[in-house]
Amino acid sequence: MKKKANSSSFKRILSNIKSIKIQGAENVCKAGIQAYLLQPNKTAAKQILATRPTEPLLQNAIKVLEKTKFKKRTAKKFLTNLKKSHDKISRLGNKLIKNDMNIYTHCHSSTVIDILKLAKKKKKKFVVYTTEVEPLLQGRTTAKDLAKAKIKTIVAPDLAAENSLSKCDLFFFGADAFTKTEVANKIGTSTLVKLAKIHKVPTYSCGVSLKFTKKITIKKRSGKEVWDERNKKIEVLNQPFDKTKLKDLTGIISEYGILKRKEFIKKARVKLKNI
Repeated sequence: MKKKANSSSFKRILSNIKSIKIQGAENVCKAGIQAYLLQPNKTAAKQILATRPTEPLLQNAIKVLEKTKFKKRTAKKFLTNLKKSHDKISRLGNKLIKNDMNIYTHCHSSTVIDILKLAKKKKKKFVVYTTEVEPLLQGRTTAKDLAKAKIKTIVAPDLAAENSLSKCDLFFFGADAFTKTEVANKIGTSTLVKLAKIHKVPTYSCGVSLKFTKKITIKKRSGKEVWDERNKKIEVLNQPFDKTKLKDLTGIISEYGILKRKEFIKKARVKLKNI
């Protein structure tokens, strides 16, 4: 009976990851670990990784768990260290926020949301601007999360981004993956970073160093998420992520501090070798 229940829970978690019911690299990683502990074997690991092939944090977590005999203990330690890193990023990001600032964000990043929540907890007064983020409208999810924390949030259509961004003092966004030259994040991030540069808005990608990988693979998703138009003469493209040059960022906020590209990559490479 327990084996059957584990199998059912395992399949449900994988379905939720694949269908984007679980959002954000860290949440995907946590769900992947939960699934692996239900079925700690090589076949299950491959199935978990196949749900989100673009998530290095998930890949690194499963890699750590496959190496050890003590699955539950190692998973607990990994998650504890992940939370410590996450909390440090929140504290570092909070330091950049001053009273009466306007802050821009894009998509639904638990890391960015927690930076903003901490700033609110510290009694800072600020306004957050966000895109809706087509096609799945993750920006609305961000807005609802921030509203629950009593943070004033202004949502605008994706094509109104420049108008909103030009009013802002900071641009924070999350990260699905880092390489030595780029960061992968929700589609539109690359364009927004270019706009931020034009309007002289400091821009920071926020994420743990375990999101570092040698190569980023971006796969297209079903066009039905954008428009379920069944016309053979119409092709609907749905690229969920894009790549932004790290050199175009003001800095990267990780557990190692607020660093420039070369400093961050150096530290991330060392950490990756040690897992």
